Amino acid sequence: VIPAAEPRLDGRVAFVAGASRGIGRSIAVALAGAGARVVVAARTQTPGRVPGTINEVAEQIGATGGVALPVRCDLTDEASIDAAVATAVERFGGIDVLVANAAFMSLAKTLDTTPKRWELSLRVNLTGTFLVTRAVLPHVQARGSGSLIALTTKGVEMIDAGANAYWVSKAGVERYYRGLAAEVREHNIAVNCLAPSGLVLTEGAVASGITARGRDLETAESVARAALWLAVQDGDGLTGEVVYSRDVLQRFEPSALAGGVAG
Repeated sequence: VIPAAEPRLDGRVAFVAGASRGIGRSIAVALAGAGARVVVAARTQTPGRVPGTINEVAEQIGATGGVALPVRCDLTDEASIDAAVATAVERFGGIDVLVANAAFMSLAKTLDTTPKRWELSLRVNLTGTFLVTRAVLPHVQARGSGSLIALTTKGVEMIDAGANAYWVSKAGVERYYRGLAAEVREHNIAVNCLAPSGLVLTEGAVASGITARGRDLETAESVARAALWLAVQDGDGLTGEVVYSRDVLQRFEPSALAGGVAG
């Protein structure tokens, strides 16, 4: 059922993987602002080369009256994922929403890509999404409804731009989640992929040398707002789709999109 009012997640628990910075951080903040208790999950616990830590995000949420639990979670390590999910369930009693956002970006061309970087991209982006989904899924099923969201990219469709490990891994995520939607339909769980409509200049993107020159820009807050609308879905609502942030906002709150929420 498409919500007709402001999306709310009161009483629900959201596990956001890759929440220490960028889009993941904005999603964690947005879900907390809608009433969810948020598990801020990522590897980064202390400041490093790229700004952002799980503790800083949890503190930001707490400062505005929200509830957040920072938990270290390495998507290349199954034991780390299982421990993070167990900690979340022990603290909050269950999980209703998963946002799989963590990613390793490798945009080099084929002859410039080492097998090690190719495998790392697949390990983090595709296998990591599978592992965290597999760990969270029994807890969402136990709730009787819920929402699973994986962040992907427009690059999956940009064939003329060439090929790289990042886009290939995200294409795998889209196929996985579209099939997963059918797999869990009987449990009343929405399963969707969300991609930014424009370029989001996150801390990681800037560190990778990506610039705004000639690009269609979007804010992380816009993507987070779209993620919030997906988070309130269940198996009777929007599910089994690969959607773009501005399309989600156009569907659920066109007046806000016209007002500039999408950046």
